[in-house]
Amino acid sequence: MSLLRLRNLSLAFGGDLLFDKLEASVEKGDRICLVGRNGAGKSTLLKVIAGEMVAEEGERVLSQGLRIARLEQEVDADGQGAVFDVVAGGLGHIGDLLKRYHAISHELASGSQTAMGRLETVQHELEGVGGWHLHQRVQSTVSRMGLDGEAEFSALSGGLKRRTLLARALVREPDLLLLDEPTNHLDIPSIEWLEEMLRAYGGTLIFITHDRRFLSRLASRIWDLDRGRLSDWPGDYENYLRRRAEMQAAEDLAFERQDKKLAQEEAWIRQGIKARRTRNEGRVRALEVLRRERQARREKTGEARIGVNEAERSGKLVVEAEGITYAYEGKPVIQDFSTTILRGDRVGIIGPNGCGKTTLIKVLLGGLEPGRGRVRLGTKLEIAYFDQLRAGLREDLSVLDNVAEERDSVEVNGKPRHVIGYLQDFLFPPARARTPVQALSGGERNRLLLAKLFTKPSNLLVLDEPTNDLDVETLELLEERLMEYQGTVLVVSHDRAFLDNVIGSSLVFEGGGRVAEYIGGYEDWLRQRPIEESVVRPEPAVSKEKPKTATSSKKKLSYKDQRELETLPQRIEALETEQEALHQRMAQPDFYQAGGLEVAVAKQRLEELEKELALAYRRWEELEA
Repeated sequence: MSLLRLRNLSLAFGGDLLFDKLEASVEKGDRICLVGRNGAGKSTLLKVIAGEMVAEEGERVLSQGLRIARLEQEVDADGQGAVFDVVAGGLGHIGDLLKRYHAISHELASGSQTAMGRLETVQHELEGVGGWHLHQRVQSTVSRMGLDGEAEFSALSGGLKRRTLLARALVREPDLLLLDEPTNHLDIPSIEWLEEMLRAYGGTLIFITHDRRFLSRLASRIWDLDRGRLSDWPGDYENYLRRRAEMQAAEDLAFERQDKKLAQEEAWIRQGIKARRTRNEGRVRALEVLRRERQARREKTGEARIGVNEAERSGKLVVEAEGITYAYEGKPVIQDFSTTILRGDRVGIIGPNGCGKTTLIKVLLGGLEPGRGRVRLGTKLEIAYFDQLRAGLREDLSVLDNVAEERDSVEVNGKPRHVIGYLQDFLFPPARARTPVQALSGGERNRLLLAKLFTKPSNLLVLDEPTNDLDVETLELLEERLMEYQGTVLVVSHDRAFLDNVIGSSLVFEGGGRVAEYIGGYEDWLRQRPIEESVVRPEPAVSKEKPKTATSSKKKLSYKDQRELETLPQRIEALETEQEALHQRMAQPDFYQAGGLEVAVAKQRLEELEKELALAYRRWEELEA
């Protein structure tokens, strides 16, 4: 039996039909990627599947007892509380009890005597609903996700916030996990960690992503949401692309024949008297059917027609850096780095979040002065800068006003274009062009920033995370235009496929301020990198099962490492046994009557155990690799 079935779903927003008699089913173990253009309704469909929205027509049929959890696309910037509390929040009412228990325990550990009565009340409530088992599940989930349960959620990086919210979804032990753009704003190590974690996940998965490498590694089925209809493609992404192209070619041919037939019949009916004289009522009825079919046809979503406005050629030398060093608050960001960038080079900058990629760009372009060394810029440079923070957009102005800047036209490669027509090239129809920027989606904001950027003639394009939120079709078109661009390109991106398709060399942050240069894109760097020194390699996934003793490994280990690998399973088992015993001890009603010191010592040991377990699992994964 299917886990979930969608039958005859229809839903419209503002007159636009998102779903038109949509049908789908989800089987146990499926890993489904939902694809479609920006605005097609993918996120809305996930909300309908999760039961957070109800379609106007049709029904959603669930198997008995099905548990569903959804990770939203946007991270709550205002989220408060410790990581433990955020994760526990995924358990609903019991999660609220656990958060209260957690907070009161801290009060008691700090010496508060007034907390005892409140703690006993919460303990009784937890015992009545089997909450101690769920408390252990929260602790275990936090540990296995490599998180610090006591860390303040609001102080975490974007990547750790998304990992915390994923733990919040997983703590419910859902049968069906829904992920909306889980890789957004993650760096490459975090994306690869997430890939490995989800590949080991035993449940059923439906996810939305524009990261083609992530999609290819995870998906076993593709759902394509296009013009309100959902098509189902078993198999991997490459198979889907091939079969979809064949289907679209057949559809285009059928529409062409239908349009030709309609034109012939319209010409015949306009003859009037001759048409009536033939008394061919069947032909007239057939024409009416053709008209209705043509009127009901939903045209394909338009494709962006991106054009880059090129300035006259720069000098041959674009940037030369010799022995540059830059530090922030005493911490080295760039150490003794030298490079030469020539006209026409396409250079990618790779590294984890916070390592200094944007800082490197600013130093190379003269926006920041290096502490040591020198930077020399070439001649005749015209720079266009794509800012990942979208600071170039005025939130209070419309799409039109952001690009037009009180003009009726823009100049593209020496030719004037009306602003409305130019914006339509970037998929902003006239009505949408008058929308305030603050009402745009993430993908629309990125398209708008590209539209504004490309009105400026340039021979040096600097793109800082240009791929976030762009759909696959627009991404591929941007790649084509960058390959045709005659100027120089500097690009920061965590999209591995984009890097491989666009850049010719890579500047990679490898820790301690060291930046190394490699020929080729991301995959080329993987083949060339010194593995022992790299800090950009994927963070290991944490297995849900206890590791088994390895009998062989991919590279020869030292005797000491081999012995450590063999003893790690026993160490992990001992730590988990101690952790379970401590949980049971703390669950006893009389535990907190022993005094604040004993409670504090027990809590401290529990925190130490969680950290030791996380380190042990990580070390085991490193040795296995």
